[in-house]
Amino acid sequence: MNDTSLAFYERGGRTQPPSTSAPDTGRLTASRRRTLAEAGAVLAGTLLVGARASGLGQWIVDDAAVTYAYARSADEGLGLVQQAGAAPVEGYSNPAWLALLVVGRRIGLFDHGTLFGVSDLAFFPKVLALLCVAGILACVATTARTVVPARAWVVTLLTGGALAANLSFVAWSFSGLENPLYGLAAAGVGAVLVRGAVRDTLTRPRTAATAAAIALAAALTRPDGAVLALAHPLAVLLLLRRDGVVASVRAVGVGAAVFAVPYSAFLLARHAVFGLWVPNTAVAKAQSAPELSQLARSGDLLVYGGWALCLVGAATTGVVLARPGSGPARRALATLLVPLALTLLSYGVLGQDWMPLHRFATPVWVLGTTVVVLSAVAVWQGERPRGRAVLACVLVGACVLALTGQDERNRGFTREPTLSMCFVADRFGRTFNSYADRLGLPAGATLAMSDLGGTLLTSRLRVIDLAGLTDRRIAAAYAAGDPRALRSYVLREVRPDLMHVHRAWVWKTGLTADRLKAAGYEPLYRQEDGGDYVRTAAVGDPGRIPGVRAWARPRLDRMIEQKQHGGRLGGCGGRLTVGQELS
Repeated sequence: MNDTSLAFYERGGRTQPPSTSAPDTGRLTASRRRTLAEAGAVLAGTLLVGARASGLGQWIVDDAAVTYAYARSADEGLGLVQQAGAAPVEGYSNPAWLALLVVGRRIGLFDHGTLFGVSDLAFFPKVLALLCVAGILACVATTARTVVPARAWVVTLLTGGALAANLSFVAWSFSGLENPLYGLAAAGVGAVLVRGAVRDTLTRPRTAATAAAIALAAALTRPDGAVLALAHPLAVLLLLRRDGVVASVRAVGVGAAVFAVPYSAFLLARHAVFGLWVPNTAVAKAQSAPELSQLARSGDLLVYGGWALCLVGAATTGVVLARPGSGPARRALATLLVPLALTLLSYGVLGQDWMPLHRFATPVWVLGTTVVVLSAVAVWQGERPRGRAVLACVLVGACVLALTGQDERNRGFTREPTLSMCFVADRFGRTFNSYADRLGLPAGATLAMSDLGGTLLTSRLRVIDLAGLTDRRIAAAYAAGDPRALRSYVLREVRPDLMHVHRAWVWKTGLTADRLKAAGYEPLYRQEDGGDYVRTAAVGDPGRIPGVRAWARPRLDRMIEQKQHGGRLGGCGGRLTVGQELS
């Protein structure tokens, strides 16, 4: 023992050689507490969103049921067709979501009956949505941890609360559509980029490959999700350093390969199976090359989100980006703005959607809310008490204004959600099955109409989609702007035995009452300027037609009158199967 050690002992001390492996109990405890706090915030935020979603009951939008019908066909070995015997047409645009539904059906959790007294056609997709929301908030926690580690739970909880307050996010995430999976992919890309930017690993191949893989999942969830493949290259360019050019090029190349190779294989497979490079739904919607003027549509989101709140978010973000010494927060927000700008851009160039509450805006809400909350917490962290009080008052005031502005549209949607699968199954699937039975139509009779999802799940008729989503010829007519070709195809070639047209489809197709009468059709039920029709020559005994009219009138009048109360799946039973008739 040397003199120094001896002197230490003489003073009553103890020698303890330094050890880098000795655990720091205080640090581990603090880390564990932060982890538990973040997990609790994720859970609480998820429950808040789920509670808001419960207000919509078991509502599933009818468009989602089109994918359900394809999932049923795929699982039953019929191929990617809308119903047995139909030609393969890609009448969906969400293959990743479709794959999850097929898996759910294969393991008995979807399209088999009821779960906990609720139809699994509603229960399973809503559980998937809830899991995606939890994943989104976990990504938010990861993002926040790299910037404000001590307050990551605050950012996560506030983001969950803000998303729960946003009915556009909640409604479309729990509509049965692919929105929550797309939102999760957007949050995942944002988390990977922020982590890479703050830790200076953005130019590493692993970061590039991870971001590209998540972008690939987004592209397979929705066609416009492919825009997220640009997020990593743009983030690298934004933070490019002169001494890191080679590493940046290498990383971008790795990411491009990870995205492009499997996505190209997918496109080739699509063309081999369906004969198109894009979904048939894109053809039917006549999606054209974007114009600069379309970008103004992104401003609609600012109106719905609340101008005051958006301005406060922009101000706090600007403060963080301009504040000297903000370091990680500056890099994080600058990077997170890249996928936000890309999703805003893709929203703007998409064709106008007829459904309310901004159906395609889910990833914008996820990324935009994260940016606003993260920047506000970062500013709060650097302010004194007086500055914090001012910031809190401004944020609360902006939130109140935003929620007040949304209230009228939200109440209208909650009162009568967008066309539900349940209503369509009753109004068109089961009703037209009953028409066919009462009119004595033969097996293999045809039905032309535009509300497809619930119809495909219940109809025993061969369905022709007047909206063109699952019909190549009709989609081509819409893309060419040629309603005459559409009418010629429907009335002269297909000659459906039964038909329904109403509202926009009357003028969009030109299938007016006079044209249908001239083509040999008689009305069974009048609705607005259209209604239900039968081709007289298809009925063996035309004397049945007046009796069917008398049967339909009171039932359909009552069904349409009660539509706003019948938008829950419970109104049409626990399971939708082919051949069901109107009770």
